[in-house]
Parts: sequence; structure tokens; C-alpha cells
Amino acid sequence: MLITILTAGTRGDTQPFIALGLELKKAGYTVQIAASECFENFVTSYGLEFFPIKGDISKLASSDMAKKAMNADNPVKFFLSFNNRIMKSLLVEMQKEFFNACIGSDVIIYHPGAPIGYFAAQHFKIPSILATPFPMTPTKEYPSLIFYDTARLGKAFNFLTHKIFEKGFWLALRSPVKEFWKREFGKIPKGFTCPFSKQKTKDLPTVISCSTHVFPRPNDWPEYVGSTGYWFLDNEVDWKPSTELIDFLKKGTPPVYVGFGSIGDPTLAAQTTELVIDALKRAGQRGILATGWSGMTKMNNIPDEILILESAPHAWLFPQMAAVVHHGGAGTTAAGLRAGVPSVIIPYGNDQFAWGRRVYELGVGSKPIPRKQLTREKLSDAIQYALGKEIKNAAKDLGTKIRNENGAEAAAKIIINCLKQKGRK
Repeated sequence: MLITILTAGTRGDTQPFIALGLELKKAGYTVQIAASECFENFVTSYGLEFFPIKGDISKLASSDMAKKAMNADNPVKFFLSFNNRIMKSLLVEMQKEFFNACIGSDVIIYHPGAPIGYFAAQHFKIPSILATPFPMTPTKEYPSLIFYDTARLGKAFNFLTHKIFEKGFWLALRSPVKEFWKREFGKIPKGFTCPFSKQKTKDLPTVISCSTHVFPRPNDWPEYVGSTGYWFLDNEVDWKPSTELIDFLKKGTPPVYVGFGSIGDPTLAAQTTELVIDALKRAGQRGILATGWSGMTKMNNIPDEILILESAPHAWLFPQMAAVVHHGGAGTTAAGLRAGVPSVIIPYGNDQFAWGRRVYELGVGSKPIPRKQLTREKLSDAIQYALGKEIKNAAKDLGTKIRNENGAEAAAKIIINCLKQKGRK
């Protein structure tokens, strides 16, 4: 049986699906992951099949239109960021490739950024599973993530924010799916309405890569929406730490990690790097700075207490840190929490504000500092706050609970049970 997983986004978005794919492969299934073509070696190094979606996601992520999307700091800007002619054109071409990846599959698992997975599954009369890195099923117990850092106005408002996000996200992606389908079949798909709200039955389940210790499973969710725990990928096959990194870790106290992943303005990289180095100095901390795609940069005359590298696997690096400072992406936040070390989140846009607020609410990190408000003084104070005994102990306790989960295995069991009920073994 061939299981096809449609992913959307960066390396960090793809990584959890590799972990899920490995659990399904362990159960005897053939697993194919459809992702940006630049991740082919990353996926195939784990022995999974790969279907390339054309285009270098790192170049797209550094474009002006992507920056507007990633830096949207309120719900209105988030939805408007999709209203871009070039973005829509790229999304239409991606739909064709996502659809082609589904041909010959026995089941389709899709990221919410690839809703064509639902309609392809209906077309081929096979099951579909919505697999999301964040809670998106409506509930009255807390707001949708893009509304999470706004005013709290009660249970009815909470539920409404989820419906707004669900419908808004679908409307942003609806047009490319519709245009591709009309080109391919001369008409729109049957039942062409929001697929996310349909993924809550025995035959059409949802699985969520999030810990119930971070967001408890709401009591008003349907039975077939499973919050399974995070899907972690522990070992990167082709990666080994450099001698320089090993030596730096050995020669002093645990450093503070600072990295902003695929987020950041390359024109401000040098300025941001200087700000971070000064903040670490003020806080009396050693630091490891990850340049990522564009957030920071290597510089001359770096203090001995600072090491700058491009990247390192979070599962390996974070447990050796005193604290982690990052943009608040869902995957990076999960890795920091699992490591059991305090977090300082510098949100740029979208759901990053929610993760920043949630970390603070859980008592495992400092109050988030929006990137537009970041100063060396604020960052220094936040680091010192996060390294307080109470925060460190709370982070350690939460890390232990998360490490005792096996989210990818739990999600795989839900998917396998769905297939058995449909007579697909």
C-alpha cells in the first residue's frame, strides 16, 4: 500500500512528516512524501519515497511576497498576504504537482497548506487524513492561533475565531485548487467547500502534531480529531557536529542558542547579529548564533564567548543549551520545549505570537518580544528572566512530559486504524 504525504512549507514544516512517515513505514507501508524539490536528499536519506514539488522554497521564502506573509502581525494582514498575483500563479502550478503525487496512492495525508489532498482523495475514492502542526479544529476553550495573542472575549468568540481561520485559510487556497481543477477536468470538484471541517469522522480523521501538555485536548472536539503529541525526528542521517562546535560546548558553561530559522530580513542581518551579541554580553552569557537563511550573518571580530554557525539539528543541540531564543515557529518551539530548557520567543508574524504567549503562560519562558520591538536591553532582560530558577525548573518538568510522548507513533496508529476500518491493510 502506498501512502502519500503532501507537505507545504520549509524544512521545519517537512521534518515532522518524515517522522510520521518512518512510523508508517515501520508498520509495513510504502510512504511517499511530496515536498519542495530542494528537500529530496533530506527525505530520501531516511529511506522514504520522494515526489518533488518544483521550486526552491528557500528562494520563495526570501521573496518580498513571502516576507509579507511571514511577517503578518495580525489576522487581516495574514489573509491579505495571500492576495498576490505571483503567489497565486505559483500556487496553481503546485496544485498540479500535488495532484500528480497522489496518482496511484491508496491514502493521502495532507498538510493544511495542501488542501487539494482532500479533493484528490475524493476523486480517486481513497481515504484522506488532515495532518496539521497546530490545533485548528474549532473549540470554545481557546482562540485560533492567529487570534491567540489578542483580547479574550469568551467562549463564543473563541469558537468564532477558529471558524474565521478555517474559512479564511480555505478562501486563500481555494482559488488555486479551483483553477487547476477546471484546467484539468473542465469543472470544479464535487462538493467544493472547505475540506478542513469535513476531516472529523471515522473515515476522515484529523491528526495534530502538538502535545496535550502544551495545548490540552478540548472537551468539545469530535472523537476523530487526535492531538497525538509532537512528531519529532531525532537523528539527521548525514549530519555530524564540527570539531569547532564540540570544542566550544566543552570549554565553558552551557550557551544560549539564538536563531530565527527561515525568517528575517537579510538587509538587517548584520545589525541583528550585533544586537544579539551585545544582549548576550549584557546578560553575561555565552552564545551560539545560527544564521539560518537570512536572519543573522557571520562577522569579523566575534568575541570568544560567541560561536556562529549556519545551523544544527535542534534535537541534538537544544538539550545542551542554557536557553533558546528563536522566532517561535511551531517546530522550533516544540524542539525547545522538548529539550527542557527555557525559551525566549521573538515573534515576527502569524502563529509565532501564539507560541510566544503560550510559552509564557506555561511558565517555561519569558514574555515574548515582537521583532519590531526588539532591543538589546529587552533581549538581555528576557534572557536573564528565562534563566531564573523557577522558569528553569518548569521547563525541565515540561520537557520530561513531552519526551515521554511518542506523537508520531500515536498518529500512525490512528491512520492505520482508519485504513483497517476502510478495508485497506
